[in-house]
Amino acid sequence: MRGPGDQRRRGRGSGREAETRAAAVEAKQDAATAFYDMDQAQKYIDGRVTVLTDLDQVAGAAARRDFDRLNNTADAASIGYIDIVDAHDLDSPDRSVAEYDAARRAFLAVGDRLRKITDDLNRFAERLVPQMARLETALDQLPPRLAAARDAVAAAEAAIATAQKAGMDASDPEAELAKAKEGLALLGSQGLGGLGLSGAMDKADEVARIAARAQEAAEELPRLGEKVRNSVASVRTRVDVVARRVESVRQAMKKLLVGYSQACWQDLKGAPEAIEDGVTRARERLNEASALLSQNEWKRAQQALTAARTELNAADRRAGQVTGRVTQLDAARTDPTAPAEAARFVVRDAQKLAIAQPGGPAPQHARVLDGLVERLEAAPKRLTGSHPDYWSYLQELEAIKTAAGDVVARIRAERAAGP
Repeated sequence: MRGPGDQRRRGRGSGREAETRAAAVEAKQDAATAFYDMDQAQKYIDGRVTVLTDLDQVAGAAARRDFDRLNNTADAASIGYIDIVDAHDLDSPDRSVAEYDAARRAFLAVGDRLRKITDDLNRFAERLVPQMARLETALDQLPPRLAAARDAVAAAEAAIATAQKAGMDASDPEAELAKAKEGLALLGSQGLGGLGLSGAMDKADEVARIAARAQEAAEELPRLGEKVRNSVASVRTRVDVVARRVESVRQAMKKLLVGYSQACWQDLKGAPEAIEDGVTRARERLNEASALLSQNEWKRAQQALTAARTELNAADRRAGQVTGRVTQLDAARTDPTAPAEAARFVVRDAQKLAIAQPGGPAPQHARVLDGLVERLEAAPKRLTGSHPDYWSYLQELEAIKTAAGDVVARIRAERAAGP
C-alpha cells in the first residue's frame, strides 16, 4: 500500500503543482520587495525627522510623535511578514498544491499590507517636504553667522594679546572672551549644539556680540589709562578746593552755635572734622590710584579713583549743608513770613486745582488740604522764646509744600486715568 506522502511525491511534478508553486514563489518575491521598500521608507523618514529635530525641536518633536505611530505599525507588519516567511517554506519537498496556494494567499495579503504602510510612510514624507525646505533655506544663513562669530573671537584674541604685551591687565576682556569661546565650542561640538537652527543662529550672534565687547574692552585699555590719569589730576585739584572749605565751615558752625538754638545745628555737629577726615581719605585713595597707574592696573586704579570721588562728594555735601543751613536760617530770621508765603502759595495752587475738578474737590483731597492750611496757621507758633527753632519752622513749611505737591500729583493722575 502507498501512504499520503507517496501521493504528494507522486503528484509533485504535475503541471498544477508547478503552476501553484510558481505563483506562490512570485507572491513571496513581491512581498519581499514590498518589505524592502517599507524598510527603506522607514529608515529614510527616520533620518529626515532626526534632521528636522536638529533644526527645529518643536516641529521635530511633533513629527517624531506622528512618525512613531506609523513606525510601530510598520514594525508590527515586519514581524507578521517574517512569521509568514517562516511558516511557508516553498523549497520543502513535502508541499502540496493546497499548501502552495495557502502560501501564495498569505504572501499576497502581507505584501498588500506592506505596500499600504509604505504608501502611508511616503505620504508622511511628503508632508515633511515644506518644513524641510523652509528650514534648509534658513540653514544657509548659519555658516556666515558662524564665520562672523569665529572672526570676532579671533579679533578679540588679537586685541587682548596686544594689551597683554603692553603690560596691561586684560583680565576683564579675557573673561568676556572665555564666554564667547564657550558658546562657540557648543556650536562646534555637536552640530547645532542641541539648540535647533534658530537657537544656533542666536547663539552665533551672541558669541559675536560678546567677542566684540571683549575686543572693545581690550582696545579701550590704553585709552582708559590716559583717562584715569587725567581724572586723577582733576580729582586732586578738587580735593584742594574741598579742603579749603573747611575753614568757612568752621566759621559757619560758630555762627550757628552762637546765633541759633541747639535744635538748629545739632545734626551738623562735628561737620568740620568729618570733612577733614573725608579729604584725608580721598587723598589716600588718590595716592593708591596713582600707584596702580604706574603698574598699568587700570581697573583697580579706576576703582580707587571712584572711592576718592565718593569721599569727596560726601565731604562737599556736608560742607554745603552747613553753609546752606546758615543761609536758610539767616533768611528766616530776617523775614519769617517769606518761607511761609512760599508754602501758602503752593497750598493755594493745590486748592485751585482741586476746586476746578468736575463736581468740586474730592473729599479725600479736601481733607488733606484743609489740614495743610491748619498746619500753615500753626507754623509761626514754633518761633517762640528767646532762641526760636527756625530750623523746625523751615522743615515744617517744607513738609507742607511736599504734601500739597503730592495732592496735586494724585489729582492729575486721577484725571489722566479718567472715569
